[in-house]
Amino acid sequence: MTGRPTDLTRRAALRAGALAALAVPLAACGPGYDESPDPLQPLLAAAEADAAAARALAKGGDADAAGQLADARAAHAAALKSEVDRLNRPKPSPSPAPPAPAALGDLKERLATARKQAEDLVGGLPRYRAGIVAAVAAGCAALQRTAPALGPGEDAPAIAGSAAAVPAEAVDPLQTALAAEHAAVWVYGLVSAFLPDDFAEGEKAGAAEHAVRRDLLQTMLAASGATPVAPEAAYVPKKPVTDAKSASLVVATAEADCASAWLAVVNHTDDKALRTTALHALVAASRRGTPWRSEAGEKPVAIAMPGQAS
Repeated sequence: MTGRPTDLTRRAALRAGALAALAVPLAACGPGYDESPDPLQPLLAAAEADAAAARALAKGGDADAAGQLADARAAHAAALKSEVDRLNRPKPSPSPAPPAPAALGDLKERLATARKQAEDLVGGLPRYRAGIVAAVAAGCAALQRTAPALGPGEDAPAIAGSAAAVPAEAVDPLQTALAAEHAAVWVYGLVSAFLPDDFAEGEKAGAAEHAVRRDLLQTMLAASGATPVAPEAAYVPKKPVTDAKSASLVVATAEADCASAWLAVVNHTDDKALRTTALHALVAASRRGTPWRSEAGEKPVAIAMPGQAS
């Protein structure tokens, strides 16, 4: 047996490999490839810069708050980078690096800007990306409540919604959100007996807001021809509620459950108005849950990516 057939086979294989290598950039430049800069890139750059700046401050009097800010913004950067790298779209020219902060308060406006930029993007992104960016926005909103120097930040807009039917794919996630809101209303009623008087304002405000969201969801689902899920007769907390600390923890858990449910709504609809409603509910639950986590002694005080599985 001669070596010629083997040589020809080898040449053919090399030729095929070369053509395959050429096909990748050609496909990337084809009609389906988006050559516009990735809108997540500025969010990523800001998160990386904030994480580095906060890390440098995590040594003085605000070491704990700065460390938590650094960890959270690093988590934002990791989530955004994974998605930016996945699509591999052209990167815009890098902006000049922001000045190094001298104190934690110097990051206040940067955090508020990052939140606003993320919130503004959610409505127009594909579902998966919208969910990532919504969680980043909610994380920034929660961080604004971790230290006076960073906040307090703006609360989510007043609850608003439409009685019009919702898209069919959003019905199940909205039912889950309704179940979470039912539970939150019950939890706020439970803890009132265990909280001192100085908690009364926060407890009443939280209970009222969840009741309004519950009523809105019931109206939206009924308008869509669905039967709104009913509340349970009672709910069993994971840990017994015996004092103010355990009461704070069960409230924080209820808020985290609501955040998860509302993020799932963002992930399951392309309807811009419904996404906005869900984003506002996600941000509200994240901000409201943060001081309760602080009272319960939870660390970190702010959840970096509210609504996402940890």
